[in-house]
Amino acid sequence: MRTLVALVGAVILFGVLAAAEDPASSSCTFSDDNQVTIQYSRAVKEDPRNGKVWAPGATLYVQTPLTLGGTTLALGAYSVYFIPEKKHWTIIVNRNVTAGAPYDAAQDVARAQMDLGELPSLQKELQLTFGHMSPKLCNLRVSYQKTGAFTDFLEK
Repeated sequence: MRTLVALVGAVILFGVLAAAEDPASSSCTFSDDNQVTIQYSRAVKEDPRNGKVWAPGATLYVQTPLTLGGTTLALGAYSVYFIPEKKHWTIIVNRNVTAGAPYDAAQDVARAQMDLGELPSLQKELQLTFGHMSPKLCNLRVSYQKTGAFTDFLEK
């Protein structure tokens, strides 16, 4: 009986933790069936601050070599950070994917400027989505609060 109670408690605890993290993901499939995927938590622990590196807890999975802002991203997993500014945002792709690790600029692989737009309504949760724009082009869209930021990933 004790084992059953412990097992039920563990299942409930796991369910609560999974719901608290609220994981989400978005993928884009290129014309050759290779993908780029981003996984993240919708619940933001801290709001972005102008000019400061923002770590929303996003991981990028690259299945085919990509170009971001003129830099090639090899196959693998990467952490994604942003630097919000008034006129544009910067996306940072970083090779350190250790959960909870502090940001280390020495691990940066690529940086690219993102275009900005104003969202028509307040977006309370973070939303990262890919749009398939052409056979070798996927556009990452970041929506949070009243800001939409956009950048392109090109398949090599």
